[in-house]
Amino acid sequence: MIIDLPYKGWKVRPYQQPFWDAWQKQDVRRLIEIAHRRWGKDDVCLHGACIKAHERPANYWHAFPEYAQARKGIWTAINPHTGKRRIDEAFPMELRESTNESEMLIKLKVGSTWQVIGSDRYNSLVGAGVAGVVFSEFALANPSAWAYLRPMLEENDGWAAFITTPRGRNHAKSMFDMAQQNPKWFAEISTVHNTGALSPEQLQESLAEYVALYGSDLGRAQFEQEYLCSFNAAILGAFYAREMLDVRNEGRITPIEPLPGKPVHRAWDIGVKDDTSIWWFQVVGLQVLILDCYSSSGAGVDHYAEQIERRRETLGWMDGIDYVPHDAAHRIFGLPGAKTTIDQMVQFGLHPELVPSLSKLDGINAARKTLARCVFDPRCEEFGISALEQYRREWDDDKKTFRANEVHDWASHPADAFRYLSIAWRSAPRETEQPKARQQSGTVLLDGPPKPRKRSAMKV
Repeated sequence: MIIDLPYKGWKVRPYQQPFWDAWQKQDVRRLIEIAHRRWGKDDVCLHGACIKAHERPANYWHAFPEYAQARKGIWTAINPHTGKRRIDEAFPMELRESTNESEMLIKLKVGSTWQVIGSDRYNSLVGAGVAGVVFSEFALANPSAWAYLRPMLEENDGWAAFITTPRGRNHAKSMFDMAQQNPKWFAEISTVHNTGALSPEQLQESLAEYVALYGSDLGRAQFEQEYLCSFNAAILGAFYAREMLDVRNEGRITPIEPLPGKPVHRAWDIGVKDDTSIWWFQVVGLQVLILDCYSSSGAGVDHYAEQIERRRETLGWMDGIDYVPHDAAHRIFGLPGAKTTIDQMVQFGLHPELVPSLSKLDGINAARKTLARCVFDPRCEEFGISALEQYRREWDDDKKTFRANEVHDWASHPADAFRYLSIAWRSAPRETEQPKARQQSGTVLLDGPPKPRKRSAMKV
């Protein structure tokens, strides 16, 4: 059943109609819209969520990448055309039972609730009866949030809508590629040329602004990202932009297997209140094989030990060293009866070894050099590689320049763990055999001709 639009002065724009019809009329439960800036992504989802909330009483969420952004980005945002708050247009007062300003929560008279949340706090969300979630700017969101919330929606036969502009070839790109091949999904890219939402004069003005801010090449790349939905633009301020571009251009994301019977090591970034991230790697000759990446929040050492054991059992990875940051010698993970993180890791059969303490700048430089030696398995693509491409400096909008410090979001935790890997790998046991590519389904790999024996080994 489709009810009347709650705000009579609002209507669906022509180029929004395919997304709207799939969601509202066809009742598609999974949607992803990659759309240009000023497409009206949040606006259409506010109105659509109100209708869904009246059709089915339940809890509904609108998730921003960071909770701190949510109030300014959606809760207090003003429609410049009407001078009204956008949430008041989408959820008129006559439909509400109450409004909680501090929790950014609206309770409707039909019994539904709608709330603004942050995907950076996904592990603290409790949502019995959650029937719908909008992920705003999903390319900047923590991808683990969807993995956490998906079982709730599956249990409740709920829907999820992902709206974003591109931010490199990260998890949003992977999700869009998957959705295009899945008939149960609605997937669409809306460039400014597709929609005709802006005049040529407006586009030229926007391009000139980007060029003035970032220079000709980078400014045009950012314009293409924001308005032409390009996934290839470099992330502004990314620490490893050049190195990760080389990884992709040189084909160093490819299926690989570690050498059998040789240890696979792990590098950790340990968060007591934040995410904990782990990279699995093996050093073979002059190469660093990056095999996997995992991150989670709000879990103890036992959870990560289970993840390690699972890979050992299913993939046959031989146990190696756990390289941990220097403060693991005195930080506590929260397990009763343990004095330090290292004590807890030993208790669960892990093998912690402290990484030398370096400044963050020295660690970043080490990571840049290490990336030149890395080959990544595609299982790292959606989370680990995305984090390395997303890890970036803060932008000072007043000074129009980048600050020295990084943006502290979901990407910073895997990036920190990779920084520790980059400091530790030279001291890790090094293998000399060549790894084999992981065999793809339906293919047969044959050994090539024997290579001539080298007279002497290279030293690093």
